Amino acid sequence: MSKKIKELTTPSFLVDLDVLENNINMYQELADKNGVDLYPMLKTHKSSFITKMQIDKGAKGVLVGTLDEAESVILKSGVTKVMLAYPVIGESNLERVISLSNLCDLYVAFDNEIPAKALSERLKDQKIKFQIIINSGLNRFGVLPEKAVELYNNLKKYSNLEFKGISTHTGQVYGFGKSEVGKITDQEIYSMVTAKKLLIDAGAEVEFVATGTTPTFEKAIKSLDINISRPGNYVFFDAIQVALGAATEEDCSLTVLATVISHPTEDLFILDCGSKCLGLDQGAHGNSLTKGFGIVKDHPELTIVGLSEEVAKVKKEGLTALKIGDKVEIIPNHSCSAANMTSYLIGHRNGNVEKIIDVDIRGNSRKIDLN
Repeated sequence: MSKKIKELTTPSFLVDLDVLENNINMYQELADKNGVDLYPMLKTHKSSFITKMQIDKGAKGVLVGTLDEAESVILKSGVTKVMLAYPVIGESNLERVISLSNLCDLYVAFDNEIPAKALSERLKDQKIKFQIIINSGLNRFGVLPEKAVELYNNLKKYSNLEFKGISTHTGQVYGFGKSEVGKITDQEIYSMVTAKKLLIDAGAEVEFVATGTTPTFEKAIKSLDINISRPGNYVFFDAIQVALGAATEEDCSLTVLATVISHPTEDLFILDCGSKCLGLDQGAHGNSLTKGFGIVKDHPELTIVGLSEEVAKVKKEGLTALKIGDKVEIIPNHSCSAANMTSYLIGHRNGNVEKIIDVDIRGNSRKIDLN
């Protein structure tokens, strides 16, 4: 007889498997329909099991934020194509990159010449593929589209580095409201089309143009110039995606189960989950998109107004039947950071526990060898 999620100790990190599977299927089907290869960003779930789900449904490869993610997912999920999201520098890190290139079809990322030169010197006769990061408005990594040719020309002299394409991340979408998503997606497309055209005019062969955020995904993949998309958050969604109109509460597969442990005043409840479960995100890149620190499912009268490390303060506005001992599910504001707080997720269907999902490709999940 299976355990009910309401019987679990709290706090617990839950994943509705029906919703998770639907999200994976939906994005894969949209990518296939538009002739776009899906390379999901793994930092959202950091799980080899969920990675296998994505690959089995048709994802062609993965995008990773860290070398730990890359090493772990290759060994645990059988992924054969891996893109690094960011430049890598430093002797020990570059040696790891070279080792990774022997295990998979690896694509490193550059937005300047220094790490390219350092990698080339260590590669010697070995070759590695690379992408140029384009700045499409986030102003974090990348060169402006008009500068792509300059960087490409600077990197051509490294014969053991093979240029394959361009990539971008329009993370600035998380700093705006729902009304701005379309405009930012247009900027994403325009930046990449511009960079691609300039590179081709300069004699470069641009095999791929890769973009990807969950809010801009559906519109961006309709561009004929984009042939790889790299969203991550779509497997779980979260309160920020709901605020941006990319999902509904029903689409959010990840929740945190918590118990009411105190009712100190008429309008205040205390839950046994805090910032070490929910994180402190209320928005990203300088903008607050959400009300409070998560959505309490089925309780619109409740707002999480404050977090300590282990407890949450919840204020009620209006009538509620909530009492001490009751359990509630909370949709985190940012599911990527919430999932990184735990070593495993509890997969369930219709309230019945079905599977434990290891969060097994987090940073420092592989211990270093001191010998």
